[in-house]
Amino acid sequence: MPSVSDLHIFTTLYRDHHAWLRQYLLKKVNCSEQAADLAQHTFLRVLVSKQLSGLPRNTPRALLTQIAKGLVVDHWRRRRIERAYLETLAHAPAQEAPSAEARLLIIEALTRIEAMLSAMPARTRHIFFMAQLDGLTYAQIAARIEVSLPTVKRHMHKAYLACLSLDV
Repeated sequence: MPSVSDLHIFTTLYRDHHAWLRQYLLKKVNCSEQAADLAQHTFLRVLVSKQLSGLPRNTPRALLTQIAKGLVVDHWRRRRIERAYLETLAHAPAQEAPSAEARLLIIEALTRIEAMLSAMPARTRHIFFMAQLDGLTYAQIAARIEVSLPTVKRHMHKAYLACLSLDV
């Protein structure tokens, strides 16, 4: 639980910068409700960071901007995935459509998977896709991209660890 001093720092930060942050976010997402939600999430991240006493006093907007930018990226990633998923669902028979709750859970899982894949180094992701999507063996991947078999195994190990650490 934050100390009284931390709560005072947070309250001051919120009071002095909330309106500015909402305007900043409104320019990024072009929706006042989304901007308000993202501003709240930004301040929530600051509050739970447990580093309130260490907040930069002279440049608080830099910290808020950094956190907000990450949230905006997440927002647009989720929107892109949601559109693609709903577009795919539109082509499925109506009786196979999942419930609204299931759709939200699926979109959340897809968003986390996409973020995990995006965080992988490009070569690791490429090798992982060659194995999983193209069905190539490690030896075939090594020959195709002209690397050693141990290199392919190392990248696949990293990819599998990323998959296992995913909380979906």
